[in-house]
Amino acid sequence: PSALAFALRNPDAAGMHVVDWLLASDEPWTRYRTRLDLLDQDFDDPAVKQDREDLLAHPAVRELITAAAGWPGHTLKRHNDASHPIHTLAVLADFGITRHDPGMETVVARVLAHQDPAGPFETMIHLPKAFGGSGEDQWAWMACDAPTLLYAMETFSLRDDARIGTAVSHLLDLGNDGGWGCAATPALGARFKGPGRRDDPCPLVCLIALKALAGMPEYGGHPAVKGALEMLLTHWERRAEQKYFLFAMGTDFRKLKYPFVWYDLLHVTDVVTRYDSAGGDGRLAEMVDAVTAQADEQGRYTATSMYRAWSGWSFADKKAPSPWLTFLATRLARRIH
Repeated sequence: PSALAFALRNPDAAGMHVVDWLLASDEPWTRYRTRLDLLDQDFDDPAVKQDREDLLAHPAVRELITAAAGWPGHTLKRHNDASHPIHTLAVLADFGITRHDPGMETVVARVLAHQDPAGPFETMIHLPKAFGGSGEDQWAWMACDAPTLLYAMETFSLRDDARIGTAVSHLLDLGNDGGWGCAATPALGARFKGPGRRDDPCPLVCLIALKALAGMPEYGGHPAVKGALEMLLTHWERRAEQKYFLFAMGTDFRKLKYPFVWYDLLHVTDVVTRYDSAGGDGRLAEMVDAVTAQADEQGRYTATSMYRAWSGWSFADKKAPSPWLTFLATRLARRIH
């Protein structure tokens, strides 16, 4: 077991100061998630309640909610655009915001207002004619964005909403026993095709589809879920020779980066460790070790890559340890041990 996992199980062990450091952070989202996910404290615990109040009152979080309420925001032209509101929604979900929090009813209503009749939630997309699109802004869905919206809506406490069920059913129908490949609304035209080989699974789609479904354990045995998990683990196992277009597991892949926008080590491990079925897999243990090996002597983590759109947040500071990144990495160790 890693030193972090050992420390979490043994309050007097060297290394427990990592959790103390997290609880002393000036980031209420870090304190809140630490109490829930690392210490298993109840929602009605006074300290949890206080940290949640601080989370909702924090100016940076209020700013995120205000930005999300402007959905759809600017047109999505590339899926690694960290400034796009789709990733603001995902960060709010990661922090633990729900539809019942101040300002969130507007956010949720605006996203739910644009759902394809088949099920996926839509984004304002600009697809050039050179890639088979219309060359104009349009409401549409692609398999590399719709699951992120599903993840956010489900996490915002809409799990029992019929519209969520329709989106889940469609997502499952898109998959097969190899996971998920590139897919998009027929409105984009028959010429549309994403990068890579047509018959290959798409690593990014597999990743965010798994994230969207991770909170629904009843689907853990679905062939597409099992296939996507195996695809990600096999990619790690064969990373030296398996080269998916745009999605390699090289030096950049290992860099610690948040928000979870693209296909990278911390994102992949965060998603796969949510599945109990993968918990005993040695390949996953190797991946988690590749994360925890990046801790400093005090068990803290510093970003080794960052998105400029998130400048000012600790997880986008490459010069100082980040409480939020440290929480995310520490949670990985707890999940698999």
